[in-house]
Amino acid sequence: MYCRIVGAFVLGSGLLAAQGPAPQAPGTETLSPGPPAAAPAALRPADTPQQPSATDKSYFVDPGTKIPLSMINSINTKNSTEGDRVYLETVFPIVDHGKVVIPVGSYVAGTVTKIKRPGRVKGRGEFYVRFDSLTLPNGVTRDFRARISNLDGRASESLDKEGTIQSEGNKGGDARTVATTTVEGASVGAMAGGLSAGRPGMGGLIGAGAGAAVGLATVLLTRGPDAVLARGTTVEMVLDRQLRFGETELDFSKAYGGGASAGNGPGPMPSVKDRQGSRGVGIWPW
Repeated sequence: MYCRIVGAFVLGSGLLAAQGPAPQAPGTETLSPGPPAAAPAALRPADTPQQPSATDKSYFVDPGTKIPLSMINSINTKNSTEGDRVYLETVFPIVDHGKVVIPVGSYVAGTVTKIKRPGRVKGRGEFYVRFDSLTLPNGVTRDFRARISNLDGRASESLDKEGTIQSEGNKGGDARTVATTTVEGASVGAMAGGLSAGRPGMGGLIGAGAGAAVGLATVLLTRGPDAVLARGTTVEMVLDRQLRFGETELDFSKAYGGGASAGNGPGPMPSVKDRQGSRGVGIWPW
């Protein structure tokens, strides 16, 4: 019995050994493990569009560089609101080592980040513009942060050290309004008193008081001058960070024509003193 079991085991082992490895289907071959496949292009880290290649010669616009701009649209404290966009274009080229880096006609976009209307008794109108991006005539773009560092010399607005634009004051106009209405009231009162009661002096005093009251009420109900940056006004932008461009990004041979349109605007608005009528009331252009 024992011998039969041993014999059967030996016979089964021989048959398995004789079969060998499983046959391979025709037309197929065994692939050996290789290096992992490269990630699809869509999954690879994107190239940074604003960084020139390491082999490309670089040109720079340093922090503190002042770039003259001209307004393409207009903003003011009466109609503009926080978040409104501001559009300008460069009016003078910026050069680095003999290479024009920012040509005339490049576009700058900004945002109104703070705005306040002038008060009725005191307080000037003011707003703040933050510059956000620069687009060269060939379409190359840079994002950055900058502010206004200087205003058009023709403008009546003022600029504080933080870059906030403020409207001009109008204390002289307020005093002129009260004085004008006082004189006119006195004249009317004197005429009325002389005709009705033969007392022109008393009528003049009454009229003067009434005229002064009217003038004071006018001042209290009227806002001061609004701050305005009109189309065609020139401002100066100062950079707070370095801008870097590769030489290939500064090829303007196929750039758009653009530019020079902002210069057709009216420029800064005249001083409120020049716009006031005979009664000291501002004649606004909008």
